[in-house]
Amino acid sequence: HQGSALSDEVLIEAGIKKAKNLICALPDDADNLFVVLTAWKLHSQIVIVSRASEDQNQSKLKWAGADHIIMPDKIGGDYMAALLTVPYLIHFLETLDWWKDETSPNVEEVKLNQLPKKFQNKTLEELELRERTGCNVIGYRDEKGKQFINPEAKRILSADGKLIVLGTRENIKKLNRIFQLD
Repeated sequence: HQGSALSDEVLIEAGIKKAKNLICALPDDADNLFVVLTAWKLHSQIVIVSRASEDQNQSKLKWAGADHIIMPDKIGGDYMAALLTVPYLIHFLETLDWWKDETSPNVEEVKLNQLPKKFQNKTLEELELRERTGCNVIGYRDEKGKQFINPEAKRILSADGKLIVLGTRENIKKLNRIFQLD
């Protein structure tokens, strides 16, 4: 639907009340704030990703209902700095064929509460993810939101936590099949 996202009627006609997600990427932070607030008031279950230009506007966008806030200028600046400080890492990541074929790398989030009960509240060692699927666990976020990089094998994984795994697309499919995540 065409029209200004600043209009309640346009958002409603575009289906905001049934939408699962909204990306709000207007160039002006005040306009993004207005759209986020309106969208959230019309449909409080919607997941909203909003653009922001100024640091001080992030908290206002969160307050208005944005779940995620992206600052493209900051990301671009961080990327340029990384090109100077870790150029070989950036080159390595850029040259990976992320979506080429089944052997391409993939990073996946695994919500542990979606695993069958027999796999919940286990250690990484007990899950044997690497052995069973070929996936590497590169991160874990516990039920309180604390993050662990390369978590130790003896760590008990809360059923309310999340894993970040790295593997080929083939490995990820195997993980989904073995742990019944499809």
